[in-house]
Amino acid sequence: MCFDARTGKELWRKPIGKDKQRFPRNNMATPSPVTDGKRVFFLFGSGDLAGMDYEGKIVWSRNIQKEYANLSLKYGYSSSPLLYAGRLYILVMRRPEVYRNPQADGPLDSYILAIDPATGRNIWKTERTTDAINESFDSYATGVIFDSGGRAELVTLGGDYIMSHDPATGKELWRYGYNPLKEEKWRNIPSATPGDGLIFSVRARAGQLTAVKSGGRGTLTDADIAWTFDGPTTDGSTPTLYKQNLYVLYGKGKTLTCLDAKTGKQKWQGKLPGRTTYYASVTAADDKLYCLSEGGNAAVVAAGGNEFKIISQTSFDEVPMQSTIAAANSRIFVRTAKKLYCFGK
Repeated sequence: MCFDARTGKELWRKPIGKDKQRFPRNNMATPSPVTDGKRVFFLFGSGDLAGMDYEGKIVWSRNIQKEYANLSLKYGYSSSPLLYAGRLYILVMRRPEVYRNPQADGPLDSYILAIDPATGRNIWKTERTTDAINESFDSYATGVIFDSGGRAELVTLGGDYIMSHDPATGKELWRYGYNPLKEEKWRNIPSATPGDGLIFSVRARAGQLTAVKSGGRGTLTDADIAWTFDGPTTDGSTPTLYKQNLYVLYGKGKTLTCLDAKTGKQKWQGKLPGRTTYYASVTAADDKLYCLSEGGNAAVVAAGGNEFKIISQTSFDEVPMQSTIAAANSRIFVRTAKKLYCFGK
């Protein structure tokens, strides 16, 4: 669906695929679309992937589930496509065994796809190998790009490892293992957060947050970790880096923490309003942090400083609300279970 950002008028809508699967707190439309300014790309949990122009014409389409077998994550596929340097990247991190139909002829692989956004054709496909066990293969995270001293890296988190690949070739550059005891249910939800010469990642199930140093090669060790933070961290929302500070939201405890990104030193910590979990990631803009709970509580918090300060708060009755707030052109966009809102002048 496409809307006029100024007025909210619906400009067009196009059906891409059909799928009746339902999951707790997830559906087929969890991945966010991405645009290069000429085309917009939509990916769904059914495997349907389409490149469209701004007028709503489908330029190309394909189904990665039909091509590379069942996406087969326990709670539904949710990784968003990534655009970088004229390429579209798709990430699938799944266990070898199929959770549900359709069945596969053999073990499933985890992989990264690099696609030509103009044609939809593969540029390369590389397997993301791990020695994870059972549900720990599953990752709902999105890949991110990290500029490491002039070296571009495609960073992914899940399957017991944070990994870096060369976005031009798919070659693995380095990996760091965060599950040495090989826990079987360490599925990963948040994505990694790159910036300021470090890559921030959270171990599964709101575990320790680690700041990985840039420039690594091969298998990294604890010597490659700049600092750690024991929590509370996050089991849902991705940490947000904004103006040299890292913001970590522990959704179940409604606890927001501000850390110095370089040192890991805690600057402040506070409680957000409401009784329900905050699953959406924190949005930072205009020296403010925008937070949204599943139960409809919205809080605007002052970014930076040395103390936790709620500037304003409100609530919505159109629940559940799980989408991250978007900010653009001095406006913020909020998606509820029923409507799309725009706030601003």
